[in-house]
Amino acid sequence: MIKVSDSAKARISLLMSEEGFDVSKDFVRVGVKSGGCSGLSYDLKFDHGTGENDKVFEDHSVKIAVDKKSFLYLVGTTLEYSGGLNGKGFVFNNPNANRTCGCGESFSL
Repeated sequence: MIKVSDSAKARISLLMSEEGFDVSKDFVRVGVKSGGCSGLSYDLKFDHGTGENDKVFEDHSVKIAVDKKSFLYLVGTTLEYSGGLNGKGFVFNNPNANRTCGCGESFSL
């Protein structure tokens, strides 16, 4: 399961609306790809549908699609949104990450 905090839900709803997506029907696609200063980086985008290799979750009325390979790295993660002085953006609180970079956009296991 991947969870969505209240702050992330509010920001996702706003961004989806601005980009022509419908939070009640469309998905937030979360993934992991090679790269970043720690070896793996997070990938986040909006999508109108899912594929046959996706795992689908819903938390706080936000639908999340994750491909099966990425799910192995993301199980138990909470997606949050931070708007503080250190920068704005989505933050992945991933209990599987042994090390993260300073920007929080990449990690290693």
